[in-house]
Amino acid sequence: MVKTLDLALQGGGSHGAFTWGVLERLLEDERIQIDGLCGTSAGAMNATVVSYGLMQNGRKGAIDLLYKFWKKIADEQRFSLIQPSLLEKTFGDGGKLDYSPVYQMLDFYTMLFSPYQFNPLDYNPLESLLDNLIDFDELKSYKGCKLFVCATNVCTGRAKIFSGEEISLKAVMASACLPFLFKAVEIDGEHYWDGGYMGNPPIFPLINDTATSDILLIQINPIKVKDLPRTADEIRDRINTLSFNTSLMHEMRRVNMVQRLLQLGLDLDGKSRKLNIHHINPEELMGEMSVSSKLNADWKFLLRLRGYGRQAAEEWLEQNFDKIGVESTCNLKEIFL
Repeated sequence: MVKTLDLALQGGGSHGAFTWGVLERLLEDERIQIDGLCGTSAGAMNATVVSYGLMQNGRKGAIDLLYKFWKKIADEQRFSLIQPSLLEKTFGDGGKLDYSPVYQMLDFYTMLFSPYQFNPLDYNPLESLLDNLIDFDELKSYKGCKLFVCATNVCTGRAKIFSGEEISLKAVMASACLPFLFKAVEIDGEHYWDGGYMGNPPIFPLINDTATSDILLIQINPIKVKDLPRTADEIRDRINTLSFNTSLMHEMRRVNMVQRLLQLGLDLDGKSRKLNIHHINPEELMGEMSVSSKLNADWKFLLRLRGYGRQAAEEWLEQNFDKIGVESTCNLKEIFL
């Protein structure tokens, strides 16, 4: 039996390698059909790579291109701002990934200077990497899996969803544009920053523009933490995760409200439909990693995250496959309200 899913992919730098593992495992399962992909930042890159891979050579094409994408990131040493040798502890050995001296220096430097000053040429190695892997003109013609990429309009404060003919290299780079490191990306006279500020990821494109009722959210920014942040680094860490989860929290609350109204027989606009929301959130795993590790592109680190993602997807499929198309497996009230 083939069951259809929409996938909503959060952003989170190198932590997106966890999502890589989830996607790889889902693509291997021929019982799963992906109808729509909506992503932000690293999630947008994963989604774009999967879409183009599917277009080129089906499931195998998507799996192979995901591997090639993440391997090229690891090979691009200039993108690896934090070297593993500078980490006092390595994740998986019972310790938390500590901030490195390189990350602290970069954090301090970006407080004093803007990317318009220290990066006047707006160099971003990911741009050429994606440009070499994906023919965006060809991708625009793809009529299979629907692709949605989210960016934040700097001047209006609104989420911008790029899809169909709007999908481009610039759109994906806008979705991943961290304002402390890169200049705002200009598209058709508008300027964009990382989509995580206004939608990480947005759910509404999948609700409005696909016919699929089951949405699987792959989250890599923890909502809850075990301990109260006390050090300056821990406080900045927590502010980062809170800010990049805020829009998602609000949107999921609206989804919950609409679903409750439908249960009561109320459809306020005549367009609402029952949704089944599913969730993969390695909260404990990601809680062990600091924000600095989001810039760690060491190949062994990425492969480790990929392995955790595959394992999480395997467990989710075993526990929830029969519930796809039947009921939600994510407790919205407990997680988001």
